[in-house]
Amino acid sequence: MTPARKAPRTGSRAFATSWWGRAWVDALEASTLDAGRLSRGRTYARKGMVGPVTVAPGVLRADVEGSTPWPYDSAVCLRVLTDAQWGALFDAIAAQAGWTAALLDGEMPADLVDAARTAGVSLLPEPAELEPECSCPDWGYPCKHAAALCYATAAHLDDDPFWLFTLRGRTKDAVLAALRTRRQAHTDTSPEFGEAPRGQGVPALDAFATWKGAFTPAAPEAAEAAPGEPEAAPCPLAAEPPLGAPFTLDDLETLTRDTAQRARALAAGHTASLTDALLEDSVRLAATGVGEDWFHRLVLATGLPPLDFARLVRGLRHGGPAGFTTARAPLTPDSATMAAARTTLADPDNNGTLRLRAWRNRLTADDEGIQIRLGPDNRWHPYLREGHGTSAQWWPCAPATADPTAALLAARTATTTA
Repeated sequence: MTPARKAPRTGSRAFATSWWGRAWVDALEASTLDAGRLSRGRTYARKGMVGPVTVAPGVLRADVEGSTPWPYDSAVCLRVLTDAQWGALFDAIAAQAGWTAALLDGEMPADLVDAARTAGVSLLPEPAELEPECSCPDWGYPCKHAAALCYATAAHLDDDPFWLFTLRGRTKDAVLAALRTRRQAHTDTSPEFGEAPRGQGVPALDAFATWKGAFTPAAPEAAEAAPGEPEAAPCPLAAEPPLGAPFTLDDLETLTRDTAQRARALAAGHTASLTDALLEDSVRLAATGVGEDWFHRLVLATGLPPLDFARLVRGLRHGGPAGFTTARAPLTPDSATMAAARTTLADPDNNGTLRLRAWRNRLTADDEGIQIRLGPDNRWHPYLREGHGTSAQWWPCAPATADPTAALLAARTATTTA
Protein backbone atom coordinates (compact mmCIF):
# COMPACT_ATOMS: atom_id res chain seq x y z
CA MET A 1 0.00 0.00 0.00
CA THR A 2 1.34 3.41 -0.92
CA PRO A 3 1.31 5.95 1.95
CA ALA A 4 -1.62 8.31 1.96
CA ARG A 5 -1.09 11.83 0.65
CA LYS A 6 -3.18 14.92 1.11
CA ALA A 7 -4.97 16.24 -1.96
CA PRO A 8 -3.92 19.78 -2.97
CA ARG A 9 -5.99 22.74 -1.76
CA THR A 10 -4.98 25.17 -4.49
CA GLY A 11 -8.15 26.80 -5.75
CA SER A 12 -8.42 26.89 -9.52
CA ARG A 13 -4.96 25.42 -10.17
CA ALA A 14 -4.84 22.71 -12.82
CA PHE A 15 -5.02 19.23 -11.35
CA ALA A 16 -1.81 18.01 -12.98
CA THR A 17 1.32 19.46 -14.54
CA SER A 18 3.00 16.33 -15.91
CA TRP A 19 1.90 14.86 -19.22
CA TRP A 20 0.90 11.58 -17.58
CA GLY A 21 -1.11 13.40 -14.89
CA ARG A 22 -2.91 15.37 -17.59
CA ALA A 23 -3.40 12.14 -19.54
CA TRP A 24 -5.14 10.68 -16.47
CA VAL A 25 -7.53 13.65 -16.42
CA ASP A 26 -8.11 13.35 -20.18
CA ALA A 27 -8.86 9.62 -19.82
CA LEU A 28 -11.22 10.39 -16.94
CA GLU A 29 -13.16 13.03 -18.88
CA ALA A 30 -13.31 10.85 -22.00
CA SER A 31 -14.72 7.93 -20.01
CA THR A 32 -18.28 6.68 -19.78
CA LEU A 33 -18.71 8.36 -16.39
CA ASP A 34 -21.44 10.99 -15.94
CA ALA A 35 -20.12 14.36 -17.19
CA GLY A 36 -22.34 16.36 -14.82
CA ARG A 37 -21.08 14.47 -11.77
CA LEU A 38 -17.50 14.88 -12.98
CA SER A 39 -18.02 18.65 -13.11
CA ARG A 40 -19.22 18.73 -9.50
CA GLY A 41 -16.33 16.46 -8.54
CA ARG A 42 -13.87 18.98 -9.99
CA THR A 43 -15.38 21.64 -7.74
CA TYR A 44 -15.10 19.40 -4.68
CA ALA A 45 -11.47 18.59 -5.47
CA ARG A 46 -10.54 22.26 -5.99
CA LYS A 47 -12.14 23.14 -2.65
CA GLY A 48 -9.88 20.64 -0.92
CA MET A 49 -12.69 18.33 0.17
CA VAL A 50 -10.71 15.16 -0.62
CA GLY A 51 -8.76 13.70 2.29
CA PRO A 52 -5.51 11.71 2.05
CA VAL A 53 -5.60 9.40 -0.96
CA THR A 54 -4.39 5.81 -0.57
CA VAL A 55 -3.50 3.63 -3.54
CA ALA A 56 -3.41 -0.18 -3.52
CA PRO A 57 -3.55 -2.75 -6.33
CA GLY A 58 -6.78 -2.12 -8.21
CA VAL A 59 -8.22 0.60 -5.96
CA LEU A 60 -7.95 4.24 -4.87
CA ARG A 61 -9.52 5.29 -1.56
CA ALA A 62 -10.11 8.54 0.32
CA ASP A 63 -12.54 10.18 2.70
CA VAL A 64 -14.39 12.96 0.88
CA GLU A 65 -16.30 15.73 2.64
CA GLY A 66 -19.94 16.22 1.72
CA SER A 67 -23.11 17.74 3.11
CA THR A 68 -23.03 15.70 6.33
CA PRO A 69 -20.82 16.27 9.40
CA TRP A 70 -18.84 13.12 8.59
CA PRO A 71 -16.95 12.37 5.36
CA TYR A 72 -17.94 9.67 2.91
CA ASP A 73 -15.77 6.63 2.15
CA SER A 74 -15.09 6.89 -1.58
CA ALA A 75 -13.19 4.48 -3.81
CA VAL A 76 -12.38 4.04 -7.48
CA CYS A 77 -11.48 0.59 -8.83
CA LEU A 78 -9.39 -0.12 -11.91
CA ARG A 79 -8.82 -3.51 -13.52
CA VAL A 80 -5.47 -5.05 -12.63
CA LEU A 81 -3.28 -6.53 -15.34
CA THR A 82 -2.91 -10.26 -15.83
CA ASP A 83 0.42 -12.01 -15.24
CA ALA A 84 0.87 -12.34 -19.01
CA GLN A 85 0.31 -8.61 -19.49
CA TRP A 86 2.78 -7.81 -16.74
CA GLY A 87 5.32 -10.08 -18.38
CA ALA A 88 4.93 -8.26 -21.70
CA LEU A 89 5.22 -4.88 -19.97
CA PHE A 90 8.32 -5.84 -17.97
CA ASP A 91 10.00 -7.23 -21.10
CA ALA A 92 9.33 -3.96 -22.93
CA ILE A 93 10.69 -1.80 -20.08
CA ALA A 94 13.74 -4.01 -19.43
CA ALA A 95 14.73 -3.71 -23.08
CA GLN A 96 15.32 0.03 -22.53
CA ALA A 97 17.58 0.68 -19.53
CA GLY A 98 16.83 4.40 -19.71
CA TRP A 99 13.16 3.83 -18.96
CA THR A 100 13.86 2.33 -15.56
CA ALA A 101 16.16 5.22 -14.72
CA ALA A 102 13.50 7.72 -15.79
CA LEU A 103 10.88 6.06 -13.56
CA LEU A 104 13.24 6.21 -10.59
CA ASP A 105 13.68 9.93 -11.30
CA GLY A 106 9.91 10.41 -11.14
CA GLU A 107 9.37 10.59 -14.89
CA MET A 108 7.05 8.49 -17.06
CA PRO A 109 8.54 8.23 -20.58
CA ALA A 110 5.84 8.75 -23.22
CA ASP A 111 7.40 6.10 -25.46
CA LEU A 112 7.15 3.60 -22.57
CA VAL A 113 3.37 4.04 -22.50
CA ASP A 114 3.26 3.73 -26.30
CA ALA A 115 5.38 0.56 -26.22
CA ALA A 116 3.13 -0.91 -23.55
CA ARG A 117 0.05 -0.14 -25.63
CA THR A 118 1.68 -1.81 -28.65
CA ALA A 119 2.23 -4.89 -26.46
CA GLY A 120 -1.48 -4.89 -25.60
CA VAL A 121 -1.06 -3.36 -22.13
CA SER A 122 -2.75 -0.13 -21.06
CA LEU A 123 -1.39 1.75 -18.05
CA LEU A 124 -3.86 4.61 -18.32
CA PRO A 125 -7.56 3.76 -17.85
CA GLU A 126 -9.66 2.82 -20.86
CA PRO A 127 -13.06 4.56 -21.40
CA ALA A 128 -15.12 2.04 -19.41
CA GLU A 129 -12.57 0.81 -16.85
CA LEU A 130 -12.98 3.14 -13.88
CA GLU A 131 -15.47 1.75 -11.33
CA PRO A 132 -16.52 4.24 -8.62
CA GLU A 133 -17.90 3.31 -5.20
CA CYS A 134 -19.03 5.52 -2.32
CA SER A 135 -20.86 5.25 0.99
CA CYS A 136 -23.04 8.28 0.15
CA PRO A 137 -26.71 7.83 -0.89
CA ASP A 138 -26.13 9.31 -4.38
CA TRP A 139 -26.59 6.60 -7.02
CA GLY A 140 -24.84 8.66 -9.69
CA TYR A 141 -22.18 7.02 -11.82
CA PRO A 142 -19.99 8.35 -10.35
CA CYS A 143 -21.23 10.36 -7.40
CA LYS A 144 -19.51 13.72 -6.96
CA HIS A 145 -17.37 12.36 -4.11
CA ALA A 146 -15.84 9.56 -6.19
CA ALA A 147 -15.40 12.02 -9.07
CA ALA A 148 -13.50 14.38 -6.74
CA LEU A 149 -11.24 11.48 -5.75
CA CYS A 150 -10.44 10.84 -9.42
CA TYR A 151 -9.39 14.44 -9.96
CA ALA A 152 -7.37 14.65 -6.73
CA THR A 153 -5.43 11.56 -7.85
CA ALA A 154 -3.96 13.46 -10.81
CA ALA A 155 -1.72 15.53 -8.52
CA HIS A 156 -0.39 12.38 -6.84
CA LEU A 157 0.44 10.90 -10.24
CA ASP A 158 2.53 14.02 -10.89
CA ASP A 159 4.62 13.22 -7.82
CA ASP A 160 4.94 9.48 -8.36
CA PRO A 161 4.22 7.76 -11.71
CA PHE A 162 4.49 4.39 -9.95
CA TRP A 163 0.94 5.02 -8.74
CA LEU A 164 -0.20 3.88 -12.21
CA PHE A 165 1.68 0.60 -11.78
CA THR A 166 0.24 0.08 -8.30
CA LEU A 167 -3.28 0.70 -9.58
CA ARG A 168 -2.69 -1.89 -12.27
CA GLY A 169 -1.68 -4.48 -9.66
CA ARG A 170 2.04 -4.23 -8.86
CA THR A 171 3.68 -2.02 -6.24
CA LYS A 172 6.82 0.00 -6.91
CA ASP A 173 9.00 -2.55 -5.12
CA ALA A 174 7.46 -5.43 -7.09
CA VAL A 175 8.00 -3.60 -10.39
CA LEU A 176 11.63 -2.78 -9.65
CA ALA A 177 12.31 -6.35 -8.45
CA ALA A 178 10.88 -7.78 -11.69
CA LEU A 179 12.94 -5.38 -13.79
CA ARG A 180 16.11 -6.26 -11.90
CA THR A 181 15.43 -9.94 -12.50
CA ARG A 182 15.03 -9.38 -16.23
CA ARG A 183 18.12 -7.19 -16.49
CA GLN A 184 20.11 -9.81 -14.59
CA ALA A 185 18.87 -12.54 -16.90
CA HIS A 186 20.39 -10.69 -19.85
CA THR A 187 23.82 -10.58 -18.23
CA ASP A 188 23.99 -13.85 -16.25
CA THR A 189 24.01 -16.33 -19.12
CA SER A 190 27.37 -18.10 -18.52
CA PRO A 191 27.31 -20.17 -15.32
CA GLU A 192 30.49 -21.60 -13.82
CA PHE A 193 31.23 -25.25 -14.45
CA GLY A 194 29.23 -27.45 -12.08
CA GLU A 195 26.80 -24.70 -11.09
CA ALA A 196 23.14 -24.38 -11.93
CA PRO A 197 22.51 -21.56 -14.41
CA ARG A 198 21.83 -18.28 -12.58
CA GLY A 199 18.17 -17.49 -12.29
CA GLN A 200 17.30 -21.20 -12.09
CA GLY A 201 16.64 -23.22 -8.97
CA VAL A 202 18.00 -26.53 -7.75
CA PRO A 203 16.07 -29.60 -6.63
CA ALA A 204 14.60 -29.04 -3.18
CA LEU A 205 16.19 -32.20 -1.78
CA ASP A 206 19.63 -31.02 -2.91
CA ALA A 207 19.05 -27.66 -1.25
CA PHE A 208 18.06 -29.30 2.03
CA ALA A 209 21.06 -31.64 1.79
CA THR A 210 23.39 -28.64 2.12
CA TRP A 211 22.29 -28.46 5.75
CA LYS A 212 23.56 -31.60 7.50
CA GLY A 213 20.61 -33.68 8.52
CA ALA A 214 18.17 -30.92 7.69
CA PHE A 215 15.83 -33.17 5.77
CA THR A 216 14.87 -36.68 6.84
CA PRO A 217 13.35 -38.59 3.91
CA ALA A 218 10.52 -41.02 4.49
CA ALA A 219 11.40 -44.68 4.88
CA PRO A 220 11.13 -46.38 1.47
CA GLU A 221 9.01 -49.18 2.87
CA ALA A 222 6.37 -46.78 4.28
CA ALA A 223 3.02 -47.45 2.64
CA GLU A 224 0.29 -44.97 1.90
CA ALA A 225 -2.48 -44.72 4.44
CA ALA A 226 -5.54 -46.75 3.55
CA PRO A 227 -8.68 -44.82 2.65
CA GLY A 228 -10.34 -43.46 5.78
CA GLU A 229 -7.16 -43.74 7.87
CA PRO A 230 -5.32 -40.58 9.01
CA GLU A 231 -2.33 -39.63 6.91
CA ALA A 232 1.12 -40.03 8.34
CA ALA A 233 2.74 -36.88 9.68
CA PRO A 234 5.01 -35.15 7.17
CA CYS A 235 8.71 -35.83 7.39
CA PRO A 236 10.19 -33.45 9.98
CA LEU A 237 12.93 -30.97 9.23
CA ALA A 238 15.53 -31.81 11.81
CA ALA A 239 17.92 -28.84 11.69
CA GLU A 240 17.50 -25.10 12.00
CA PRO A 241 18.07 -22.91 8.92
CA PRO A 242 21.42 -21.07 8.71
CA LEU A 243 21.93 -18.08 10.96
CA GLY A 244 20.49 -14.93 9.46
CA ALA A 245 17.93 -16.78 7.33
CA PRO A 246 14.68 -14.75 7.01
CA PHE A 247 12.58 -17.77 8.03
CA THR A 248 12.33 -20.26 10.88
CA LEU A 249 12.07 -24.02 11.04
CA ASP A 250 8.32 -23.67 11.69
CA ASP A 251 8.02 -21.51 8.57
CA LEU A 252 9.67 -24.21 6.45
CA GLU A 253 7.45 -26.94 7.86
CA THR A 254 4.32 -24.86 7.19
CA LEU A 255 5.34 -24.28 3.59
CA THR A 256 6.32 -27.92 3.16
CA ARG A 257 2.88 -29.09 4.29
CA ASP A 258 1.20 -26.53 2.05
CA THR A 259 3.29 -27.61 -0.94
CA ALA A 260 2.49 -31.28 -0.34
CA GLN A 261 -1.24 -30.57 -0.12
CA ARG A 262 -1.23 -28.51 -3.32
CA ALA A 263 0.83 -31.12 -5.16
CA ARG A 264 -1.66 -33.82 -4.17
CA ALA A 265 -4.58 -31.69 -5.33
CA LEU A 266 -2.90 -30.88 -8.64
CA ALA A 267 -2.04 -34.54 -9.19
CA ALA A 268 -5.74 -35.32 -8.78
CA GLY A 269 -6.60 -32.75 -11.44
CA HIS A 270 -7.77 -29.92 -9.14
CA THR A 271 -6.15 -26.91 -10.80
CA ALA A 272 -8.31 -24.12 -9.36
CA SER A 273 -5.59 -23.08 -6.89
CA LEU A 274 -2.81 -23.11 -9.49
CA THR A 275 -1.52 -19.53 -9.58
CA ASP A 276 1.76 -17.66 -9.43
CA ALA A 277 0.21 -14.27 -8.65
CA LEU A 278 1.50 -12.85 -5.37
CA LEU A 279 -1.86 -11.61 -4.13
CA GLU A 280 -3.85 -14.75 -4.97
CA ASP A 281 -1.23 -17.08 -3.50
CA SER A 282 -0.90 -14.99 -0.33
CA VAL A 283 -4.67 -15.01 0.17
CA ARG A 284 -4.83 -18.76 -0.48
CA LEU A 285 -2.08 -19.40 2.08
CA ALA A 286 -3.75 -17.15 4.66
CA ALA A 287 -7.04 -18.99 4.12
CA THR A 288 -5.43 -22.27 5.22
CA GLY A 289 -5.39 -20.96 8.81
CA VAL A 290 -1.82 -19.72 9.28
CA GLY A 291 -0.91 -18.00 12.54
CA GLU A 292 -1.31 -14.30 13.25
CA ASP A 293 2.34 -13.50 12.59
CA TRP A 294 2.21 -15.15 9.17
CA PHE A 295 -1.04 -13.42 8.37
CA HIS A 296 0.47 -9.99 9.02
CA ARG A 297 3.55 -10.83 6.97
CA LEU A 298 1.36 -11.89 4.04
CA VAL A 299 -0.58 -8.62 4.33
CA LEU A 300 2.66 -6.62 4.21
CA ALA A 301 3.90 -8.61 1.20
CA THR A 302 0.80 -7.77 -0.85
CA GLY A 303 0.64 -4.09 0.13
CA LEU A 304 -3.11 -4.26 0.76
CA PRO A 305 -4.80 -2.69 3.81
CA PRO A 306 -5.34 -5.48 6.39
CA LEU A 307 -9.15 -5.30 6.18
CA ASP A 308 -9.11 -5.55 2.38
CA PHE A 309 -6.81 -8.57 2.60
CA ALA A 310 -9.00 -10.19 5.26
CA ARG A 311 -12.08 -9.65 3.07
CA LEU A 312 -10.41 -11.54 0.21
CA VAL A 313 -9.48 -14.36 2.58
CA ARG A 314 -13.06 -14.66 3.76
CA GLY A 315 -14.29 -14.56 0.16
CA LEU A 316 -11.95 -17.43 -0.76
CA ARG A 317 -13.06 -19.49 2.23
CA HIS A 318 -16.76 -19.07 1.42
CA GLY A 319 -16.64 -19.21 -2.36
CA GLY A 320 -13.30 -20.62 -3.49
CA PRO A 321 -11.40 -18.86 -6.32
CA ALA A 322 -14.68 -17.38 -7.59
CA GLY A 323 -15.33 -15.99 -4.12
CA PHE A 324 -11.91 -14.32 -4.19
CA THR A 325 -12.65 -12.71 -7.55
CA THR A 326 -16.12 -11.59 -6.45
CA ALA A 327 -14.74 -9.94 -3.32
CA ARG A 328 -11.90 -8.25 -5.15
CA ALA A 329 -13.76 -5.91 -7.52
CA PRO A 330 -17.15 -5.33 -9.17
CA LEU A 331 -17.86 -7.60 -12.14
CA THR A 332 -19.83 -7.09 -15.33
CA PRO A 333 -22.63 -9.69 -15.08
CA ASP A 334 -24.93 -11.30 -17.60
CA SER A 335 -27.90 -8.91 -17.75
CA ALA A 336 -30.42 -11.70 -18.28
CA THR A 337 -29.24 -13.52 -15.15
CA MET A 338 -29.48 -10.34 -13.10
CA ALA A 339 -32.98 -9.59 -14.42
CA ALA A 340 -34.15 -13.13 -13.69
CA ALA A 341 -32.84 -12.91 -10.13
CA ARG A 342 -34.62 -9.61 -9.48
CA THR A 343 -37.86 -11.08 -10.84
CA THR A 344 -37.50 -14.14 -8.62
CA LEU A 345 -36.80 -12.09 -5.50
CA ALA A 346 -39.71 -9.73 -6.24
CA ASP A 347 -42.19 -12.61 -6.52
CA PRO A 348 -45.03 -12.44 -3.93
CA ASP A 349 -43.93 -15.79 -2.53
CA ASN A 350 -40.59 -14.19 -1.74
CA ASN A 351 -42.04 -11.15 0.02
CA GLY A 352 -42.50 -8.96 -3.02
CA THR A 353 -42.11 -5.80 -0.94
CA LEU A 354 -38.35 -6.40 -0.78
CA ARG A 355 -36.51 -3.27 -1.94
CA LEU A 356 -33.42 -4.18 -3.96
CA ARG A 357 -30.83 -1.82 -5.41
CA ALA A 358 -28.99 -3.21 -8.44
CA TRP A 359 -25.49 -2.21 -9.44
CA ARG A 360 -23.20 -4.24 -11.67
CA ASN A 361 -23.20 -7.80 -10.26
CA ARG A 362 -24.70 -6.78 -6.92
CA LEU A 363 -28.24 -6.82 -5.54
CA THR A 364 -28.43 -4.91 -2.25
CA ALA A 365 -31.18 -4.71 0.35
CA ASP A 366 -30.00 -1.54 2.08
CA ASP A 367 -32.77 -1.65 4.69
CA GLU A 368 -31.54 -5.05 5.89
CA GLY A 369 -27.81 -4.52 5.42
CA ILE A 370 -27.46 -7.56 3.17
CA GLN A 371 -26.30 -8.10 -0.38
CA ILE A 372 -25.81 -10.90 -2.88
CA ARG A 373 -23.21 -10.82 -5.67
CA LEU A 374 -23.21 -12.81 -8.88
CA GLY A 375 -19.77 -14.39 -9.24
CA PRO A 376 -17.86 -15.59 -12.32
CA ASP A 377 -18.98 -19.12 -11.39
CA ASN A 378 -22.62 -18.03 -11.96
CA ARG A 379 -23.35 -18.53 -8.27
CA TRP A 380 -24.68 -15.98 -5.80
CA HIS A 381 -22.31 -14.98 -3.00
CA PRO A 382 -24.02 -13.67 0.21
CA TYR A 383 -22.64 -10.49 1.82
CA LEU A 384 -23.32 -8.72 5.11
CA ARG A 385 -22.72 -5.06 5.96
CA GLU A 386 -20.52 -4.93 9.06
CA GLY A 387 -19.67 -1.83 11.05
CA HIS A 388 -21.47 1.48 11.50
CA GLY A 389 -21.60 4.81 9.68
CA THR A 390 -18.78 5.53 7.27
CA SER A 391 -16.76 2.59 8.59
CA ALA A 392 -19.39 0.03 7.46
CA GLN A 393 -18.11 -2.38 4.81
CA TRP A 394 -19.47 -5.39 2.92
CA TRP A 395 -18.09 -8.80 3.93
CA PRO A 396 -18.67 -12.30 2.52
CA CYS A 397 -20.79 -14.12 5.10
CA ALA A 398 -21.89 -17.54 3.76
CA PRO A 399 -21.13 -20.13 1.07
CA ALA A 400 -22.18 -19.30 -2.48
CA THR A 401 -25.21 -20.93 -4.08
CA ALA A 402 -26.80 -21.07 -7.52
CA ASP A 403 -30.17 -19.94 -6.11
CA PRO A 404 -30.47 -16.17 -5.42
CA THR A 405 -33.31 -16.80 -2.93
CA ALA A 406 -31.14 -19.22 -0.94
CA ALA A 407 -28.24 -16.76 -1.03
CA LEU A 408 -30.46 -13.97 0.28
CA LEU A 409 -31.73 -16.25 3.06
CA ALA A 410 -28.13 -17.16 3.97
CA ALA A 411 -27.27 -13.46 4.25
CA ARG A 412 -30.30 -12.88 6.48
CA THR A 413 -29.32 -15.83 8.65
CA ALA A 414 -25.80 -14.41 8.97
CA THR A 415 -27.33 -11.10 10.05
CA THR A 416 -29.26 -12.86 12.82
CA THR A 417 -26.16 -14.75 13.93
CA ALA A 418 -24.07 -11.58 13.96
